[in-house]
This record gives sequence, structure tokens and C-alpha cells, in this order.
Amino acid sequence: MKPDRTTLRKFSLISAAILTTLTLAITGCGGDEQEREYATPSTLCGTAVDSDALTPFLPAGQKITVKDKSYSGAKGCQVTVDSKLIFTTSQVWLEEGNTTAFVAARQSLNRASHSAESGRFRYSEYEAFGKTRGCVDTKYKQELYTIMQASGSKHRDAEAMKRLIISYTNEVEKSAECTAGAL
Repeated sequence: MKPDRTTLRKFSLISAAILTTLTLAITGCGGDEQEREYATPSTLCGTAVDSDALTPFLPAGQKITVKDKSYSGAKGCQVTVDSKLIFTTSQVWLEEGNTTAFVAARQSLNRASHSAESGRFRYSEYEAFGKTRGCVDTKYKQELYTIMQASGSKHRDAEAMKRLIISYTNEVEKSAECTAGAL
């Protein structure tokens, strides 16, 4: 018995649907979505970081590199994914009496419009600034500030940046950098 046109048409539609589903499953939903093939670091150049808050800012890719970029008066750290700069941190000594708003105005790529802890922290969707407590260089009359910038990331999340800068600044306060200037 020979199938009729309606049966052939249904069979063709079902076959096409199955083929499309299999193709999408094999190719990763039809897009060129990459996966993150590296582990999110739990420290950035020796300072612990909230990796849960950092992870969304890191793109898919194969290789992550965390590199120290310190210079006189500042400790810097750069995070690259597949050779693209994604995230930076800095610890900067500045003259006593400054505010986090002042530091943010000088260092920000954009306006850090959010504030926490009575202005001790300033942040936006992709960068944040903090002032340490008790990290004072008495000889040079300076205080230590923290900076985090995710300028190479497409992700934007003010709450994640707030968590990052607060936890990072708390870790810096426990570090040798904090006590280096104390007499």
C-alpha cells in the first residue's frame, strides 16, 4: 500500500522538526556560544576576592591570566581572558583627608553613582572604589584606597560590584599592604 500525500507531508514535517532539534542540540542552540573553560580565581594578585560576585563579569573563554601590575605607590592586578583585558584591581596610597568620592571622580571611567557605608564605598554597574579603615602611612600621611574596574566585561551589575569592593577592601585591611606604612 502506497502512503497518501497527507501522510507523506506529516512525515516530512516530523522529520524536519527532529532534524532541526538534533542540529540545534549538536551546535549548542544554534549560536556560537562559548563556555568558560577556566576556573574563576579566588584571589587576585594575593588578595582574596568574592569569586561568586566576580564570576558574572568574566566572559566565556579558554584561558584566564591574572597578572601583577604594581608600580610605586600602587598595587595593581590585571585579569585577562583569552588575551583580552577584562578586570583590574588597584590599591592606591593617597594623601590623608581625601574621600572615596574624590578618588572615584579621578579614577572612574564613568560616574560611580551608588554609595554605601556613608560614602566609604562608591560604585556603578562595572566599577567600584573603597576607602580602607586603619590603613594609614603615618610617615607620608597617606591612606589606602581600593579600586575595581570591569571595563572589559559586557556584564553590568551594581550589586555584584558593591559586594566585590566591600569584600576586597576588607581583605586589603588584613594585608601587609595595610600595615606597611604604620610606625
